[in-house]
Amino acid sequence: MESAGRHVAGFCYGPTAVICGPGNNGGDGLVCARHLNRTGMLVSVCCTDPSKFRGAAAQALEHLQRDGVEIATAPILETAELVVDAIFGVGLSRAPQGQFAEWIDAINRSGKRVIAVDVPSGLDADSGAAYDPCVRADVTVTFGLPKPGLIAGDGPRLAGEIWVADIGIPKEAVEALGIQVPDWILGLGSLVKL
Repeated sequence: MESAGRHVAGFCYGPTAVICGPGNNGGDGLVCARHLNRTGMLVSVCCTDPSKFRGAAAQALEHLQRDGVEIATAPILETAELVVDAIFGVGLSRAPQGQFAEWIDAINRSGKRVIAVDVPSGLDADSGAAYDPCVRADVTVTFGLPKPGLIAGDGPRLAGEIWVADIGIPKEAVEALGIQVPDWILGLGSLVKL
C-alpha cells in the first residue's frame, strides 16, 4: 500500500483532491494523500465511513489524521487542479451505488484532470465492462501487472494513459500463478507506460 500510494502521488503536480472508498484502493489513496500533504499539494481528502477501514488501510487513515489532515464526507473539488480516484479497485463486481455513484458523477462533472488508482472506479478490472457510473480518467496507475480490463472492452476509452507501477511482487510469485510476465514489467520500483 505504501509503495502504491507513493507511486500515485508521483503523478500529482498541483493542488490535488483525493477521494477514497472503503477498501484497499481507498487505503492506497490515503497513503497518496499523506505524501501530497507533506509536499503541500493536498487540498482535500474525502473518504467513506472511517470505521469501514481495516488493516493497512486503517493504519493509513490513522497516519493521515495524525498529520492533522481533516477528512471530508463529500468531495471538495473546487480548489483542486487534479483529482485522485481511489474509490474502487479490482474487486468491483456491480454498479456503484449511493454516495459512491454520487462521488463518481462529481469527479466526471468536475472538469479536473483525473488520476485513477489501479483501475477507474466503476470499471470491471477483468472484462473492461464499464458499470454506470464509471470514472473517466486521464491517467491510470495500476500496480504489479496490467489489469485485463484496462485494455479490453471500455477500458481503453476510460483509463487514459496507463502506467504499471512495480510494488514489490516477486516475479516468482507471479509465475507460480501461471502468469507469464515480460522482464520489463517487474523490476525494483519500475514504472512502465503501456
